[in-house]
Amino acid sequence: MPTIGRKKTIPDGWRQVRLGDIADVVMGQSPSSDAYNELGNGLPLVQGNHDIKNRKTVTNIWTSEITKTAEMGDVILTVRAPVGCVGLASEKICLGRGVCAIKPHEDQITKAFLYKFLELNESKWKMLEQGSTFTAVNGSDIRKLTINLPPLPEQRRIVCILETWDKMIDELIKIIGLKRLEKDLLARKMLTGAARLQGFSNKWSVKRLGDLLDYEQPTKYLVKDAEYNDNHSVPVLTAGKTFVLGYTNENTGIFTDLPVIIFDDFTTANKYVTFPFKAKSSAMKMLKAKGDETDLKFVFEKMQLLNFQPGEHKRYWISEYQEQEIEVPELEEQRAIASVLTKADEIIYILKKKLANLQSQKTYLLNALMTGTIRAPETLTVITEK
Repeated sequence: MPTIGRKKTIPDGWRQVRLGDIADVVMGQSPSSDAYNELGNGLPLVQGNHDIKNRKTVTNIWTSEITKTAEMGDVILTVRAPVGCVGLASEKICLGRGVCAIKPHEDQITKAFLYKFLELNESKWKMLEQGSTFTAVNGSDIRKLTINLPPLPEQRRIVCILETWDKMIDELIKIIGLKRLEKDLLARKMLTGAARLQGFSNKWSVKRLGDLLDYEQPTKYLVKDAEYNDNHSVPVLTAGKTFVLGYTNENTGIFTDLPVIIFDDFTTANKYVTFPFKAKSSAMKMLKAKGDETDLKFVFEKMQLLNFQPGEHKRYWISEYQEQEIEVPELEEQRAIASVLTKADEIIYILKKKLANLQSQKTYLLNALMTGTIRAPETLTVITEK
């Protein structure tokens, strides 16, 4: 297999070792499916990446036939596609064949440093998977991984720095979640008229989306070359969860009539867009306000409250979606509501940019500290875990 974790030069005071010399690797072994249950009999069964959420194992199923096990806090690594995802056992678990447990010899390497080493190499496993038939590793492969190992005190200092960034990232993620919840609650109250802004009291009217919005087909704006590159400047969009598929250098056929709602005609997924772009799918529709009595942002926010469930695979805008009815106030109240919700969006956007910056810093520090490119200062005070 290709080499993971090898470095040509070893920092002063470090030594290069194989993972199998400083840790025990316990490969999983799947029990019989007859022993699976949802009643909590036996141990939670961890079989692969879908059983690891937010870096912790989660219980989807139990097994009464116990094969290989890991204890709470053990480092868990996926060994089948996707290979290399790392987490920690939330409790005592049974290991299926899609994972292994790695138990450090703690007189050689701390559990936290081992975890960070595997986290660093996650992206390298993924690179091996891209465009190849690389779908699994065995115990021998994992034990042969080379690691440049600092002395235990430096290991602890490195982990201390990285965990500082982890804590800042985790806290910011929680704050963003709360801000999103606050915005959602505010939107539901304001968009339904349950809470009115001062100065507005007129009755709302019921209108079809098709009476409020015009649509344009994406034909003129479709990207021709799917070889995207982050160095290019024009985003290629989808209305789905991915949103920005990549960036193109095509400088013609760019959609600039902004703002606009992009709408996936098959799934009804939609996004509010304020920047120039090219489109990927011919199923996308560009939705614009019809006439001068409609605020596009207000209508977009109302669309998020619709309980519309696509069924069969077909185009929905003309056949059904445009027939959806929403309650709409006069234009000035639409604009006022949209302004409040836009400010809430802007706060979330600023926080997300800060999060991206922290995550970028963490990625740099993880690589630099774990390879010895930069050294953790000896004056750093570390509280050793008991």
